[in-house]
Amino acid sequence: MASVNKVILIGNCGRDPEVRYLPSGQAVANVSIATTSKRKDKTSGETVEETQWHRVTFFDRLAEIVGEYVKKGRPIYVEGRLVYRKYTNKDGVEQNATDIIATEMQLLGGREGMGGPAGGGDDEGGGQRRPAPASRPAPQAASKPAAKPSTGFDDMDDDIPF
Repeated sequence: MASVNKVILIGNCGRDPEVRYLPSGQAVANVSIATTSKRKDKTSGETVEETQWHRVTFFDRLAEIVGEYVKKGRPIYVEGRLVYRKYTNKDGVEQNATDIIATEMQLLGGREGMGGPAGGGDDEGGGQRRPAPASRPAPQAASKPAAKPSTGFDDMDDDIPF
């Protein structure tokens, strides 16, 4: 039977990414992402916000893109998989950790503070997602207009901003 280990997060970066390189030359970037949910408390009726912090790790070209374009406070979309691990802290106490290994990332919000296009491209295997460019209708030939059936939207403006 097949299994699925997939995480999708939309949240804000809690700190600037830490990018380092392994001895093999592989880039690794770590980011903490905050997701906040709101609910209404049944007893008091007040809205309660709960923030969860997620540790996300990026590898290879995606790590380099994150290091270049992701900044603290920036909204980000991440897809990846969960990894559970145990480690011993400096006091000798065994601890559990949950990490997300990112496979795809998309910057959200505006382009403030960005000097160029976001990332290298999908052909490099970075997993970077970018919105598809808006398509514009092809210009029609001026010689003979084609008769088309009325759809009820003939008087609508064709320059839609998205």
